[in-house]
Amino acid sequence: MSGRYALFRWPQALSSLPGFPESLPQRWNLAPGAQVLFVHQPEGELQAAAGRWGLTPAWFTDLSRTPAHARLETIDQQPMFRQAFEQRRCLLPANGFFEWRGVRKRPYWVSVAEPLLYFAAIWEAYPVADIEYLSFAMITREAGPQRRPIVLNATEQQQWLDPDTPTGHLLALLH
Repeated sequence: MSGRYALFRWPQALSSLPGFPESLPQRWNLAPGAQVLFVHQPEGELQAAAGRWGLTPAWFTDLSRTPAHARLETIDQQPMFRQAFEQRRCLLPANGFFEWRGVRKRPYWVSVAEPLLYFAAIWEAYPVADIEYLSFAMITREAGPQRRPIVLNATEQQQWLDPDTPTGHLLALLH
């Protein structure tokens, strides 16, 4: 399971997006429940935002059970994820992620030479009083006995964030 990733270095193009936190710390061990940077495209403009890793729809009542991952196989069918998949897609920038293997579950670092990886994710807004909190879930797919994040290239990122991309095309893109 891709339960940890890192974001410790980012290009100027990312940090110049509207909404990018001024003092974003380098993070080597991002885990579910953490406040994490994500990129989304509300109203056609690419923006950065910080949100909690654990999807929290407005109707959700048990905040201790927020899912950090959404399975690709059922994302368009599960009530928890269906509307966010259709309307609120985002990207998680990362320098790499950790994958645990072996009997003693040793972490292995997975990354590429590119400046950043971008994982497919969905986001939600959770209103409390006058404050709107943002949250997200990383989309994962099977990879042998484990699950891995879905990494999108530049063309796929544009299609993923485009609100006019048909659902069938999005599913094909993620496969």
